[in-house]
Amino acid sequence: MNKAIVLGCNYYIGLSIIRCLAKEGVHVVALDYDFNTYGAKSKYINEFLKVTNLNENAQIMIEELIAYGKQQTQKPVLFPSHDKYVELIDQYYDELSEYFLISQARKLNSRLLDKWSLHDIALENNVKVPYTIHGLDDNLIQKVEKEIGFPCIIKPLDTVVFTKIFRNKVFICEDVQQLQDGISKVKAHNIDVFVQEIVPGFDDCMLTYDFHIGRSGKTTHYMTAQKQRQWPINFGASVFTMQKYNEKLVAISKNFLENIGYRGFGEIEFKKHEKTGEIYLIEINARTTNFNNLIYKVGINMPYIAYLDLTNQLSEKDYKFIDYDTNYAFIYGYEDFLAILKYWKTKQVSLLKSLKITFSKKWAPAIFAIDDLKPWFYFNMQLFSKLINKILRKK
Repeated sequence: MNKAIVLGCNYYIGLSIIRCLAKEGVHVVALDYDFNTYGAKSKYINEFLKVTNLNENAQIMIEELIAYGKQQTQKPVLFPSHDKYVELIDQYYDELSEYFLISQARKLNSRLLDKWSLHDIALENNVKVPYTIHGLDDNLIQKVEKEIGFPCIIKPLDTVVFTKIFRNKVFICEDVQQLQDGISKVKAHNIDVFVQEIVPGFDDCMLTYDFHIGRSGKTTHYMTAQKQRQWPINFGASVFTMQKYNEKLVAISKNFLENIGYRGFGEIEFKKHEKTGEIYLIEINARTTNFNNLIYKVGINMPYIAYLDLTNQLSEKDYKFIDYDTNYAFIYGYEDFLAILKYWKTKQVSLLKSLKITFSKKWAPAIFAIDDLKPWFYFNMQLFSKLINKILRKK
């Protein structure tokens, strides 16, 4: 049997991939530099492959991974759980493909993760994107005032680095001074950014198209969803998202992805203009999405589908499209609780409305699973420990 190697298990994306594969009888290898993570505590892991932290030495980490691949009688399948692993696979694609099965198309996913090249690819394929100006433009301030206006946002080309430094995905700029301050901050860290218009609409205007495209180049599975809450609120990651069929998203996304040669699983994030109804592409997650468990709950096991496709076991009878509403919703309890409070404090959504939405859906939890409780317990132990340390430091 071809093993499955999950690159990164320190977050619930990796944990979800592990569970989805193991439940179908796949031999799962969890790869990480730290065994002391809640994802690594899953009972569904068959092996743990400890490697060098890629942020410290990516070359050595790749050598360790390839050394493992050389020992296998059949090529393992690689499953990146984070953008950094996606970029790493692209960077060492030729070397890795000798010993592993890879779902992503050669060199494409890194271009899609780069927000500026994604902007160009979208426009070339007649997909709407918010008006954007590069952060290095000589007349940036004047162009923003004239062509975008305020408020606007500063977004990074590399979200991972930006988020790690600033603990946020974007800078919101209400005026010229905030724009200048934001540009100064990113320049101090040599981070490439662009300035973008804000598409009008609340967080529930955020929509997603989640999909798998097989080696044949045809879409084999898809599902659409609508966000309800994010953390940080307004410009953050999903913490409560409900599955909701949207035919317009399918019409925009399916041909676009097939035309650009995408392969494997992924997600396009859109925002609907609250007044015009027009839909704008915001970003592409060229890997398993954070609400993978929601997709699994509604009947599509994305990681296993990719596994079947790469090991020549996927047939047309396995294709599935969720073109109806299921009443399921993804929930990341801890950060969703923080988001509910923040929406309430900022008078955006009442507590009653948030709770009504929450308890009207069937849940697909990020971490909790009745048949695999250890990661959930370990996550809460770590959370409690951090809280105690924070209280002690204040004293």
